[in-house]
Amino acid sequence: MKPFMDDNFLLTTETARELFAIAQPLPICDFHCHISPKEVAENKPFRSITAAWLGGDHYKWRMMRIAGVPERYITGDASDLEKFKAYAGALQFAVGNPLYHWTHLELQRFFGIYEPLTARNAVEIYEKCNDLLTEGMRPQEIIARSNVAIVGTTDDPTDDLKWHDILADSRINESGARIVPSFRPDRAMNILANGFREYTALLGEAADIEIDSFSTLCEALASRIDYFSERGCRVSDHGPAFIKHAPISCVKADEALKAALAGKPVAEEQYVAFYNTLLAFLAAQYQKHGWTMCLHIGAVRNINPTLFKSIGADAGSDVMGDLSVSSQLAAILSDMASVTELPRTLLFSLNDKENYSLAVIAGALQKDGAASNVGVGPAWWYHDQLEGMRKHMKELAAVSVLSEFVGMTTDSRSFLSYPRHEYFRRIFCEQLGQWVENGEYPYDAAALSEIVRKVSCENALRIFQ
Repeated sequence: MKPFMDDNFLLTTETARELFAIAQPLPICDFHCHISPKEVAENKPFRSITAAWLGGDHYKWRMMRIAGVPERYITGDASDLEKFKAYAGALQFAVGNPLYHWTHLELQRFFGIYEPLTARNAVEIYEKCNDLLTEGMRPQEIIARSNVAIVGTTDDPTDDLKWHDILADSRINESGARIVPSFRPDRAMNILANGFREYTALLGEAADIEIDSFSTLCEALASRIDYFSERGCRVSDHGPAFIKHAPISCVKADEALKAALAGKPVAEEQYVAFYNTLLAFLAAQYQKHGWTMCLHIGAVRNINPTLFKSIGADAGSDVMGDLSVSSQLAAILSDMASVTELPRTLLFSLNDKENYSLAVIAGALQKDGAASNVGVGPAWWYHDQLEGMRKHMKELAAVSVLSEFVGMTTDSRSFLSYPRHEYFRRIFCEQLGQWVENGEYPYDAAALSEIVRKVSCENALRIFQ
């Protein structure tokens, strides 16, 4: 029997262990996450391990609900200790769930705790973690000790980015870690959403432009892109509710926007034309500024009305859609490529049945001389776990060039999530090691080392160069 999560965790071959020795000390580029730049800048200590772990982590909330934990012990008014004990009691039976591995990697790396967390030892572990947190393990220290080079937050175009300005002026640690904004224009693109007119007023105020037409909306967004770019932004992030092709048409886009601003109904055909035309405009802006465009596709939001009413969005009731998007997305990207040079683009699907197709689409839309100008992003959300990442990288290797893969990102709201990069690196090195030891790839130390370095961090860092 192998020891529980020891130094060779997930590394079953000598080659895998050699490769992980290369990957382990490399810096982390967490180019997409949801941590708060305000919390980084203020750098306040965490109230408790519960606040650090459960404060906004809907992965954990979802697992606890499935295990039958009452909401009072998840997002309700129970004490921090009660919530921690409830999490420990649920986790100890979550065999095969990535939270089990993530939680214990975090306990090992940040707190030096190597025993499995259970309901029996929850109080003892809670107190030990809290002792270390109060000794100075604040957000900036966590980022520094995790060897993080870049953190990409998720920011609305109306944001003044003042916390990013403060962080840029102060430098959060001697290693030079950077906290940079990412451009998330979903609210400007969803003209069917409640509050869209009010949002355009805020966007217009931020850009000092009155938005009354499609052209002025584009001007406002272009102004904000300039503003973000000056503050280090190199990534945009889109989460469309659905992907459907319609020809690019500024005339139809203008009709749709004016109807929405007037409070009139907008037909689906108008909305699709508006969305695709605006996306093409933004892609041209991203290309101009050297940004990477991320398309996160397939999330169906907030299907539990009770949770949404009581807690709001991001509560753990988002699911994957089951509509085939590949042919529609291929047509959209083809139209975009006909009117503008595509920026570097990463495609993500929440339903993994689309990932094979997305990798094939990406391979057909390359830029002369640019490595993986269109590629597939990391295994996302429900797929950033052991089998999901294995499947993801095998499919990518089969139809693409795995050495150009962008690797891993936490997509997390927790400052303690950086060991997920170690988790990915172990899985990746194990897969490479298996291919070598099965005779499917030669033991070329120089080539293998370069693949490990590129996928573990260098390809992601290239986004910001």
